[in-house]
Amino acid sequence: MRLAITKSLSPGARLGKDIYNEQGHILLCEGLTLTQKMIARLISLNIPLVYIQDSRTDDIIPMPPVFGNLRREAINRIETTFLDMKNEMNLDGSFTMEQPNVKFTQIVRNIMDELNRNNELLTILADVYTYDDYIFTHSFNVTLYTLAIGMELNINNKNLEILGLGAILHDVGKMFIPLGILHKPGKLTEKEFEQIQKHADYGFHLIKNVHTVSHLVANCAYQHHERLDGSGYPRGIKGDEIHYFGKIIAVADVFDAVTSSRVYRKAMLPHQGLEILYAGIGKKFDNTIIEAFRRAVAIYPNGLSVELNDGRKGVVSAQNEGIGDRPMIRILEENGEQVKESYEVDLNKNLQLLIMKCLNIQEPA
Repeated sequence: MRLAITKSLSPGARLGKDIYNEQGHILLCEGLTLTQKMIARLISLNIPLVYIQDSRTDDIIPMPPVFGNLRREAINRIETTFLDMKNEMNLDGSFTMEQPNVKFTQIVRNIMDELNRNNELLTILADVYTYDDYIFTHSFNVTLYTLAIGMELNINNKNLEILGLGAILHDVGKMFIPLGILHKPGKLTEKEFEQIQKHADYGFHLIKNVHTVSHLVANCAYQHHERLDGSGYPRGIKGDEIHYFGKIIAVADVFDAVTSSRVYRKAMLPHQGLEILYAGIGKKFDNTIIEAFRRAVAIYPNGLSVELNDGRKGVVSAQNEGIGDRPMIRILEENGEQVKESYEVDLNKNLQLLIMKCLNIQEPA
């Protein structure tokens, strides 16, 4: 199957994978022939990409990094616990609820187990979901990326759990930002952006009052918007003043932010998100962390249609472990014509070949 840009779909395309809502209920089933009304519905749900069936690529089956039930349970737990933290905090900052680290540590351990079992490079695009609330989904995605980076950097399990907790809780302070600002479709005013920036302070002060949670977890919330050159917020610290865990979460946070659909901006593809990170190497982001990210994450996910620098066109068919930007390509077109028999090209063995662009996909061939 191959990835299709939803806005480029034409009626008659057949859905390659189920589309879920955040509760795990199927909205549209695999194999369904899409109508114009269905396509318009997908666009209205802010779903930028879907998988469609194609006889030449039906054996290309992207696998999600974690099972759907784990994902759904984790996001639901993040949502309920964030709301509890907001609603059940006492005036002195203490909690009457079960401590959030108890609930979240098991999520982190489950994700680590899944990532250890799955040798595939990490790709969030393997399943298609609608998102009812960005904060909770974003917190889960950032945790996935953060743990993948941490494992690539050989951080030990004890510290990975702390790092994972910091990733889950990094945006908990946004629970105290007015929804009208968080969900505003247009450009924020200067005062509104100042309100947004306060979420780092809110999160830090909230978490540090949970006495069973490491102070380092609170600092992850405090520092994930700080940048190496001091251009970040809330304190404008730089370089080694920023904890290494804060630098890791910063990379994961930015990547998921730019590759997720928002009311005010369409999602970038993974390779475009990586370009954003590379543009900030040494100035905003740590080079070793970005390189670890590149090794752990599928920059060109399976099913993506691409064009090579020699003019050949095809679909990403498989990943090379530890090399997220040099996948296998199934060639479907050369010299402007469809090939009679498709064949595979390994970009890791043909270093003169480069992916020049990703293609808008119309109907399946």
